[in-house]
Amino acid sequence: MATDNAAVLAPLVIAHRGACGYLPEHTLPAKALAYGMGADYLEQDVVATRDDQLIVLHDIHLDTVTDVAERFPDRARADGHWYARDFDLEEIRSLRAWERMNEYLQAAAFPNRFPHQRGRFEIPALVDEIEMIQGMNLASGRNVGIYPEIKKPAWHHAEGVDVAAIMLDMLDAYGYRDRTHAAYVQCFDATETRRLREDLGTDLRLIQLLADNSWGESETDYSALQTDDGLADVAQFADGIGPWLMQLYEMDEAGESPVPTRLGELAHEHGLAVHPYTFRADALAPRFSDYPSLVRWMTEFVKIDGLFTDFPDLTLRVLGR
Repeated sequence: MATDNAAVLAPLVIAHRGACGYLPEHTLPAKALAYGMGADYLEQDVVATRDDQLIVLHDIHLDTVTDVAERFPDRARADGHWYARDFDLEEIRSLRAWERMNEYLQAAAFPNRFPHQRGRFEIPALVDEIEMIQGMNLASGRNVGIYPEIKKPAWHHAEGVDVAAIMLDMLDAYGYRDRTHAAYVQCFDATETRRLREDLGTDLRLIQLLADNSWGESETDYSALQTDDGLADVAQFADGIGPWLMQLYEMDEAGESPVPTRLGELAHEHGLAVHPYTFRADALAPRFSDYPSLVRWMTEFVKIDGLFTDFPDLTLRVLGR
């Protein structure tokens, strides 16, 4: 059931937090919609609860996408955030999930998407999503893959939980074991990505995510990873990179047209796939006038192997699929 589908044409269309351009991110309805739209892979951000259960949530805290502040007003930490790690799975299942708010909780992050605080949505457990995807695969005869990300592994280790080990055990139990299976595992922390391969011994396909150093995503030096030597090192333990879109192009000398940086070319020279993030029709990358132009340019000039998108349907339409 989990075997990869070699017939899928590049670039792979990876539903970023599901079809979150239309429904609240990482909810099962958003994943089901992305599946129905034809996405090749569905992404899962993975975070641990107090009882060491894995949930699908983009952040380690719950503030911006749930009603946790109303339901559990006294459970915030000193920094004012409500952390998933401080709640049991059943408590998190009881929360109402909704469209993402900005970091100040004053407005919707994407005001023209699903109305904030409307509908009834929940934060799913990772097992819930895997079983839903495999069930739909069985019912439809398709083979849509999973694409989990280990969120903040160093922070989780400090909290006393090894998300990577728990997740690999779960994936193994559901038939995701090696590169022939329809699964990628991604992480921003290069130390943890290497650990997945060298210490935990997984043979699943691994993607090293690339951030900007200013974001403080991990202790990884992302500028160093984008060099020829850095990518050669990544190729020793990973199968590809997941760069930020802005790392793949710059403007020409006249400041009028985008031109590729060397990152995509170098990655391919080292045998690494390139799966950039995030393609959004309602938040276009600078200097692109429309969404089809962005997708076509990245496909033609960077020769990307996959892409993360909030809008799987629009992306597939541009690709003629």
